[in-house]
Amino acid sequence: MTDPAITANGLRKSYGDKTVLDGVDLTVAEGTVFSLLGPNGAGKTTAVKILSTLISPAPASGEIRVGGHDLAASPHEVRAAIGVTGQFSAVDGLITGEENMLLMADLHHLPKAEGRRAAAELLERFDLTDAAKKPAHSYSGGMKRRLDIAMTLVGSPRIIFLDEPTTGLDPRSRHNMWQIVRELVTDGVTVFLTTQYLQEADELADRIAVLNDGKIVAEGTAEELKRIVPGGHVRLRFTEPTAYQGAVSALNEATPDDDALSLQIPSGGSQRELRAVLDRLDAAGIEADELTVHTPDLDDVFIALTGGATIPNQPNQPNQPNQPNQPKDAVR
Repeated sequence: MTDPAITANGLRKSYGDKTVLDGVDLTVAEGTVFSLLGPNGAGKTTAVKILSTLISPAPASGEIRVGGHDLAASPHEVRAAIGVTGQFSAVDGLITGEENMLLMADLHHLPKAEGRRAAAELLERFDLTDAAKKPAHSYSGGMKRRLDIAMTLVGSPRIIFLDEPTTGLDPRSRHNMWQIVRELVTDGVTVFLTTQYLQEADELADRIAVLNDGKIVAEGTAEELKRIVPGGHVRLRFTEPTAYQGAVSALNEATPDDDALSLQIPSGGSQRELRAVLDRLDAAGIEADELTVHTPDLDDVFIALTGGATIPNQPNQPNQPNQPNQPKDAVR
């Protein structure tokens, strides 16, 4: 077994009397997507900034290792192993996409020929070759985000921090970004993802940690998290009142809806539970006209674990405006 890509024990950070991170423990396996999920202001970006050496943790924090290196003792080695794409694009809009890439190659001290080769390969990989000679300010939001990640990959980092990488993107661009993340992981890269989109964590993450009030309140796979939240059920609908009344008698634990001629039965959504319901209907000689199974999703998990905190904007809601005047990240 290989060592984890990231480990943090008792990660802490405060600003004055406000505690942002309060003893957070994290373990991220190599070659996986780990998603840190939480409401706005939960401390997600602060965690990324600490793990990427942009800010220091509180002195009371325990050991933090990134890429096999101690964060406190070997920050330069950590920086050499990672790349960071922050919430706001670090693309310089006054120069071309290619020039942005070559600038990153120079910052990584790559020889000229190697830098040009890396830039050309990444521009092609991210479908930006045709726009390479154009000023980056003319790029769409999705193109800028792809260029942003391509710049991050110039130094061939083994670990990439993506801090809300799809905020403000349209659905097509968001799905394109998801495919890029999947390809990175296929290549063996570890991705530490923070996101405001619950569907994004569900689609991409091998493991998800839910951060609330500076603490990890739950961690596991998406399916494991969904199972800890009650509310799953099977819904049966009938068109004939006689069949409906028979089902009410056969399934006495169900919640009836006389107006809709439907029954709702608590269920975890497993095949065994569903079969048991159908067997009882068969034994009574009843057949439902419609059957649907609802299992808790990450929306339910989020609400349950964060005490009803406001769920951030989801992909079917209006996009947030871009904020080009935000400061650029110090580490790529």
